[in-house]
Amino acid sequence: MSETDLLRWPVVGRFLRWRHARTAMQIPLFALAVAMIVHGFLGPQLAPRNLATLLTWVHYRGVLVLALLAAGNLFCMACPFMLPREIARRFLKPVRRWPRRLRSKWLSLALFVLVLFAYELFDLWGSPWWTASLILTYFAAALVVDGVFDKASFCKWVCPIGQFNFVASTLSPLEIQVSDPNVCARCTTLDCIRGNDHERGCELALFLPRKTGNMDCTLCLDCVHACPHGNVALSTRLPGSELWSDRPRSGIGFFSKRKDLAALALVFTFGALLNAFGMVSPVYAVQEWLAQRMGTTHEAPVLGALFLLLLVVEPVLLMGLAAWLTRRAAGDRQPLLPIATRFSYSLVPLGFGIWLAHYSFHLLTGFWTFVPVTQRALADLGLPFLGSPAWGLTGLSPGLVKPLEMGFLGLGLLGSFLVAFRIAEREVPARAVRAFLPWAGLSFLLWSAAMWLLSQPMEMRGTFLGG
Repeated sequence: MSETDLLRWPVVGRFLRWRHARTAMQIPLFALAVAMIVHGFLGPQLAPRNLATLLTWVHYRGVLVLALLAAGNLFCMACPFMLPREIARRFLKPVRRWPRRLRSKWLSLALFVLVLFAYELFDLWGSPWWTASLILTYFAAALVVDGVFDKASFCKWVCPIGQFNFVASTLSPLEIQVSDPNVCARCTTLDCIRGNDHERGCELALFLPRKTGNMDCTLCLDCVHACPHGNVALSTRLPGSELWSDRPRSGIGFFSKRKDLAALALVFTFGALLNAFGMVSPVYAVQEWLAQRMGTTHEAPVLGALFLLLLVVEPVLLMGLAAWLTRRAAGDRQPLLPIATRFSYSLVPLGFGIWLAHYSFHLLTGFWTFVPVTQRALADLGLPFLGSPAWGLTGLSPGLVKPLEMGFLGLGLLGSFLVAFRIAEREVPARAVRAFLPWAGLSFLLWSAAMWLLSQPMEMRGTFLGG
């Protein structure tokens, strides 16, 4: 464990150890979400002039991935969707357990794909009304699910944003850990998981002494407040190291046996390419070709076919080929699916690099666009104290941001190489290099596709830069 513990820092640590720290972070984000909902429904329905679309699709996504890279799962820590749930639970005490058959990532994975699909089908970046409806639906879903089922059922089993954050946070430099394992060995109350009369324990079923990595951890800090020994640390660690480890994990089990988590990692990676592909001009030629072959003029079936090709057919073929080559390198006859499952996590760093490059581009090129939109929104309310809207404010030029994009992609590729090699060392120690090469080739292929995609002129969705 690292000697660096942010909970021991003078200002930051004191704030995080405060039992109301999470609420203090949730309140401003909740107020902002309410403003976005109201402006989305009642404000101008031109996307670049509406807070709902601008802040959601330009600013929030970019800040999210940069925060995940720099510090960890900060959005889940300050999640505004949980604030109404916390208030409701002062009056409602759900006792039902989440159904055993649904205790996997398959439901949240399907919802993740559904959000990606709806984003393209309904042009969410261009519709304040639909974006506000999505935010409101999120609040309602969190309130209903956690109003019926106990613990953090919505976060662990349902929330698609949370699943994105869980996967991405495996590359984060911070992790909740125990400070001294010997203290935990002597503990008899296990408050970090059970809770006590004053504080609840971990609602995501992560028993701290056996917790490994950031998967399923929302950084809620409940374990910090519940531990009577002050034995919880928010420590630095090597980003991505949990991806090649296959030790048993509390609340998760073995990564190598979790086909749902492997599928989530693949959708996370190939979904990054698909989302970027939807913003460059070649996608229109592909959609037109599919429409002609399918004999339809409706967008939904064409998009469905595109998603099927890029999120199912392509990953199955590429992963199957890489697994077959690895099996030949290992010189055995083990099934392809377990091999693909174990190596699927090696693609996560590259996938995160693609999301990071894509979303940071939109954030940095349109960074200041929220200023005139806020000025206009306040003026419409009769509060013009920020002055006239400065519509000329934008951000950095695309030419300046491009090198940063390429750098993020390069780091993602190197990260995938490292994780793939460490997995190969673990799985095929005698022939690690030969087992590693197919996955290095797959990562390089996907990196090349990402480099080509992000070198294309990209639609500046949600800002006036888009024309």
